[in-house]
Amino acid sequence: MPDWTFTDEKSLALPAVVDLRQHEELFKSVPPPFGHALHKFFGFDPEYINLNHGSYGSLPNLVREAADKLTTLVESNPDKFIRFTSLPLLTHVRERLAKFIGANTDEVVLVPNASHGINTVLKNFEWQQGDILIDATTTYNSIMKTLQYISDITPHPQVSEFKLEFPTTHAQIISSFRDHLRSLPRQSNSPNNPQKIVAVIDSIASNPGVLLPWREMINICREEGVWSVIDAAHSIGQELNINVGASGCDFWITNCHKWLLAQRSCAILYVPKRNQHLIKSAFPTPYTYVSPSDESFPRFVLQFEWTGTIDVVPYLTIGTTLDFRQWLGGEEKINAYCHSVALEGGRRLAEILGTEVNIRLPIPSQIKYSWAIDQTLREQLLNVWNTYVAHFPHNGKIWVRCSAQVWSEVSDFEHAGKALRAICEEIVEAHGK
Repeated sequence: MPDWTFTDEKSLALPAVVDLRQHEELFKSVPPPFGHALHKFFGFDPEYINLNHGSYGSLPNLVREAADKLTTLVESNPDKFIRFTSLPLLTHVRERLAKFIGANTDEVVLVPNASHGINTVLKNFEWQQGDILIDATTTYNSIMKTLQYISDITPHPQVSEFKLEFPTTHAQIISSFRDHLRSLPRQSNSPNNPQKIVAVIDSIASNPGVLLPWREMINICREEGVWSVIDAAHSIGQELNINVGASGCDFWITNCHKWLLAQRSCAILYVPKRNQHLIKSAFPTPYTYVSPSDESFPRFVLQFEWTGTIDVVPYLTIGTTLDFRQWLGGEEKINAYCHSVALEGGRRLAEILGTEVNIRLPIPSQIKYSWAIDQTLREQLLNVWNTYVAHFPHNGKIWVRCSAQVWSEVSDFEHAGKALRAICEEIVEAHGK
């Protein structure tokens, strides 16, 4: 049983078992060099080569240990933890994350994942006929389906797809995006009932994995009277100097369990104070919901403190995760290493396959991506070659996405190249006739 220390009749000091300094001795030591020397700090099968970190994240051992201790604490007295202990811990995490992304604490709440956060935003808009939702060719599939669902139900706002195909340049994307917004049909509505146009913009596209000029796209949205919802699922832990407050975005959502290395699943929903009145309810609607006519509305943070019984332990691992990253050398060092390995690994992988980054597979364009090809890649990569990379069709070709992390080395990409070359030969033999 943890040693509780009461500070007064209503509040509790943090129990030592969840003190974010519990790994202080480790953090005083010198971290090993990046690359395979870091494998021992993660729970990977020694035979597995992890090149798909971008999908589900990968948990450092010490973060898992912190989560286990938190779970023990929760189960020692669930009522005490939920009613007293969890809230100050969650507030502390929000404070650290707000500083990390350049926001005010009361503009940041925690949600299960980026899709959940984006759904929360989009389903709080009061849609009307003539409104427009904008996605892109590269929008994440579940978000694309969310927009389709909203359009399929009354009052049927329109979905407009921004065509985004690679290879291209940031300058071309910016110009085409501006043209797309200016081509949308505008309605002359009353000032009390204006037409709503909402653009979902990737900061880093999922497939293909490409950094988009999302800040410039936000500026264009402001110029054109369009709401900007930034799907930043891959940003935190991968982009430096995010500074969402200065970006001017209307909403920004990111996963902490991907590149930041927190326990899955946990994410940030950022809503600047100027827009918090739009988020009338968390999802699902909590007991703290109040009508917009209530004088205490919008109660933004309060609505997200309790949306029903969930496991908040993943949220509470974020502090240990940030400490671990700082011990490794900090964000700039992590970013520089991962970027370097991604560039060199991508070049080497394309060389082995005889194709091009980002990385194109050596499968002729007349062979179309299918469920059978998808299954062949999955089964062969995981069950034969003991690795995995994301694979997908784009612009008439089939590509893969490899995720470089602090434990990665170029030799990992070389292994993937040998695997993909052999698998593609099988696919061409089976489907090319």
